[in-house]
Formats: sequence, C-alpha cells, structure tokens
Amino acid sequence: MVHLWLRAETKIKEHRATLTPGVCETLIKKDSSTLLLIIGFQITVEQSKQRIFEEAEYEKQVFLRYRVLTICFLYRAGCVIVPSETWKTAPSDAYIVGLKELPENDDSPLTHTHIFFAHCYKNQAGWENILRRFIRGNGILLDLEFLNDKKGRRVAAFGYQAGFAGAAIGLDVWTQQKLHPTQSYPSIDPYPNETKLIDHIKQRIEKARQGSDYPRIMIMGALGRCGTGAADFAIKVGLPESHIIKWDIAETKKGGPFKEILEAEIFINCIYLNQKIPPFITKETLDGPRKLSVIVDVSCDTTNPNNPIPIYTINTTFDNPTVRVETKNKLPLDVISIDHLPTLLPRESSEAFCNDLLPSLLELPNRKTSRVWVDAEKLFKEKSSSLK
Repeated sequence: MVHLWLRAETKIKEHRATLTPGVCETLIKKDSSTLLLIIGFQITVEQSKQRIFEEAEYEKQVFLRYRVLTICFLYRAGCVIVPSETWKTAPSDAYIVGLKELPENDDSPLTHTHIFFAHCYKNQAGWENILRRFIRGNGILLDLEFLNDKKGRRVAAFGYQAGFAGAAIGLDVWTQQKLHPTQSYPSIDPYPNETKLIDHIKQRIEKARQGSDYPRIMIMGALGRCGTGAADFAIKVGLPESHIIKWDIAETKKGGPFKEILEAEIFINCIYLNQKIPPFITKETLDGPRKLSVIVDVSCDTTNPNNPIPIYTINTTFDNPTVRVETKNKLPLDVISIDHLPTLLPRESSEAFCNDLLPSLLELPNRKTSRVWVDAEKLFKEKSSSLK
C-alpha cells in the first residue's frame, strides 16, 4: 500500500496544499474491488494552522463497499491526522509530500522519498545544500516541477494561477501608487475565491483611474500557462485588449534590453528560464524616460545567475510584497517578486493543481515502471551525481 504523508508547510503565509481533501478521498477509495477489500492509499496529514483546508475535511470518513460471495460489507476509512512537523519520524516507506521548501535552519540528512518543489536543479541559491541532505540520508527527491508527460509538458503546474495572481497584485500596486503615493503597499492576505479578488481590484482600478485611461500591461511569455493567466485576469477586471501587450519567443528573438517594456505601466515576466539570455531591462535603461512603474516577476528567478531582470536581489513576501528600485527617474518603480503567488487564491489553486497531479499519483504503486516517476528519479540522480 502506498503511504502519502502530507507535511505542514512552514513558509510564512503559504496556505496551499499539494493534496486536497477531495483527491485524498479518491486515492483512499482507489482499489476497493467487488471481490475483496484492497484499500487504495494510506494518507497521513499533519496539522497546520495556515493550510486553507480544515483538518476535519481530511478526517472525513469515506465508506468502501466490497463483496464476499453474496455478502456486501462496508469499510470506513479516512486520513490520519498527526502533529505538525513529525514527518521525520514517519515510516521509512512513506512518501513525504509537500509544496514549498523544507523548514529553514535544518541541515539534517533526508532519508525518505520526498515529493515537493525543491528549486535546486537550476543553480538557485542553496541548491547544493538540499541535494547533499538527500545524498547523506540516501533519500530521493521527486521534484514536482519536473514531472513531465510524454511531450515534455509538466503534468501539474501552478503557472496559470501564478500569472493570474501576479497580474492582480501588479494592478493593485499600480492603484496604490496613484491613490496613496506616499504610502508603502501593505501586506496581503489570501482571498476566499476568485470573485472577491476580481471585485476588489476592479474597484481599486476605477478609483485610481478617475475617468482617465487604463494602465497598459506588458506580458513576457504570454503564450504559456502563466502568461495566459495574467492576460485573463487583466480582461476580467476590465482592461481593454489593446492595453494588454503580449510578447513571447518570436518578439524576443532579437535579444534585450527592450525599450518597449518601458512604455507600459506594468511589466509581468512569465517566462520559463532554462538558459542564459540577454537581460530584458537594466538599471541604466530605467534611468531614462519611462512609463513603467510596476514589475511583477512571476518567474521569480531572483537567485538564478541568469535572471533576465537583474535590477533587484531579494524575494518579496506577502507580508512585504514590494521592493523599491532606486533610479534617476522621479517615477517610482516597485518590484513584486513573491515566489508563491498562487496562495493568493489557495483553495482554487490547490484544487486545480491537485486534480492535474492525480493521474500521476495513481501511478505511484508502479513507480519503478511509471515513466513520469522513473524520469523524475533519474533526473535527481543525475543532479546529485555532480556533487559526489
């Protein structure tokens, strides 16, 4: 039986979950046959004060029906709830499932098989440390970012939700600059649903516009899931199509910097960075004339040496969403570089992601032969071998 152990996220204001109660129910019911009872997955869920889903939603009992000869039986099962951060003592065969990085200030060996976004395969800051923990503990990393289908496309991603949320915050920061130019943009709390978020930003835009034109937004990587999400949000809050500038590979072939970025009020970077490219903008280009006052770096390759937006050096957070870039131009320039934007809509983004991940989770009983998991383990071993 496959045992999934959902750990509590320790990243501040991370409200999403890799496993939703609905998908857990599906996994538990998976192998209930008509001849004999074969329980599907065993699922353990750590308590969490910030997860959008209540523990009672996971603990909900489901009934499994099975038949022996002419007698029908019902078996009751559900997730087991355990204290937060107890995954280190989980059974050795349990998969430790999470979303964002492991707890900070911990360099202990990792002995389990972990499934989460480790952010350590593209030379991000600290990548060696996380891989060495797995090497020392003989553990395995199955990185969610690199679970791909036969065509090389990710089986599950938060890209659309990241672009959607990034556009929302970017537009809201623009309204803040107009409505309260002397005040910093405040901390952000998650929204219960998409409708509430759209209504709030719509109202803010109308107050900031005061009858004047809408801001123009430029989306880099507009044809991908992330860029599509950014464009969709802009349309839902009323921006005309003419004010949404969509660039992708064809428009960037000539190489940056691109003066066109400076002509939009808001720039949203949604590219997937997998190689060194010329910068899109530089500090020098920002000193001259520009309309640009907000940058949303959804891609958030802050610590990547190939970051195409080399004008800031820190990740922002939901508590401190923006960082001001000092330029010779009097117009302010605020950067949003939050690396978990989809938690702005934690329930909807978790459900969309987990539903996409479900077919791959159902393959875990055959992990040694299932292509998506075989490839993920192969990649981990290739990356780890460079440190040995």
